[in-house]
Amino acid sequence: MTVKRLSNTGEPSSLSRRRLLKGAAIGGSSLLVGKALAAPSAEPLSQAVTQTATQAISQEESSADSSHSIPFYGEHQAGITTPAQRDIYFIVLKLDNTDRQAVIELFKEWTRQAALLTQGNNIGPYSHNKFIPPADTGEADSLHAYNLSLTFGVSPSFLEKLGLQDKAPEAFKPLPHFPRDQLQDQYTGGDICIQACADDPQVAFHAIRQLVRHARTSMVSMLWAQNGFNAYNDVSHTPRNLFAFKDGTANALTLKDADKYIWVDDKSWMQGGSYMVVRRIQMHLETWDRTSYGEQENTFGRDKLSGAPMGQQHEFEPIDTTLKESNGAPVMPVDSHVHLAHRTGQQLLRRSYSYTGGINTLTSQYDAGLLFISFQKSPQQFITIQNSFGNTDKMNEYITHIGSGLFACFPGVKEGEYLGQALLEG
Repeated sequence: MTVKRLSNTGEPSSLSRRRLLKGAAIGGSSLLVGKALAAPSAEPLSQAVTQTATQAISQEESSADSSHSIPFYGEHQAGITTPAQRDIYFIVLKLDNTDRQAVIELFKEWTRQAALLTQGNNIGPYSHNKFIPPADTGEADSLHAYNLSLTFGVSPSFLEKLGLQDKAPEAFKPLPHFPRDQLQDQYTGGDICIQACADDPQVAFHAIRQLVRHARTSMVSMLWAQNGFNAYNDVSHTPRNLFAFKDGTANALTLKDADKYIWVDDKSWMQGGSYMVVRRIQMHLETWDRTSYGEQENTFGRDKLSGAPMGQQHEFEPIDTTLKESNGAPVMPVDSHVHLAHRTGQQLLRRSYSYTGGINTLTSQYDAGLLFISFQKSPQQFITIQNSFGNTDKMNEYITHIGSGLFACFPGVKEGEYLGQALLEG
């Protein structure tokens, strides 16, 4: 039995919210009365109230796309090439139980729960027995699915704990140490990751909470987690990071040939999956804010407003590092972020989110940055690009890599099967 989330009145949440918006518009009539009395030319009160209610309903309907659901079952896991949602809750877990059959049962249960959660359902019905905890924590009741996607991955240590290291592809090993890394123990390691993305932050957190809640007693413990956000007018727009530059422009080119750059094709348990790299990157906003406009563009190698490569006019124009100034100097600095990445010839899919975590009380500066997430057919794509940045990337002055991880994200799940089945039973 599945339980579709309802509003507190028992109505479908979309209907309840529509009525709430109407009520809010009518309830605000006192403000409209004041405006009508103060302005002789104001429109009639009834017309103003009607217009306000209509606008509220129209706004609710315009966000309907954000309440659509994304199927959990499919050829590939959702949350990889899925258009990036507005919010993320990302968590890394430690596997505490190394009994393979117990892990199989856990992954079967996670598959069942994920299929429900991504459709806007609770993971189980509420019991009539009020002396026991509810099956679902309920904070997403009255909310839609909001395009929730759930993406699962495992690290090399996961395979080692289960005695499956002989099944690890040659490329699947911990990432090397990169120049300028200042990794912190609390943001490294781990055996399992779950990425929850949605167009509502509470929906994303609720999904992680359910999945972890039923596994914490004997199977896993939490290592670290990070929430984050994107901002854009619609999914066709490239979101901006906290440095105000567009982040992920090159994705359009990568997605045109996903089989070449994203999906694994090696006839193993990873067939149709993808490798995820996650990096927690601290951004030194105070230093950046003291940097001149021109130097900011030199650092990225792109125009700040349009996102166009330096020397070009539009965001998606091809990068041309051969363009020269009249004095013979390169238009795009050779130590700019874009130039150093472009020269490798490598491509990957970025799915990054900004984060803010308050204030660092030791430095009295923002605790803010980028939860960098990329998907690629081979970890070597990321390794090559990151090594190209090295110590010469102009961006190094403004960022510090403090967390890191590599995870193998399983292929998609067919109905009747479960996450990681080819690995755990193959």
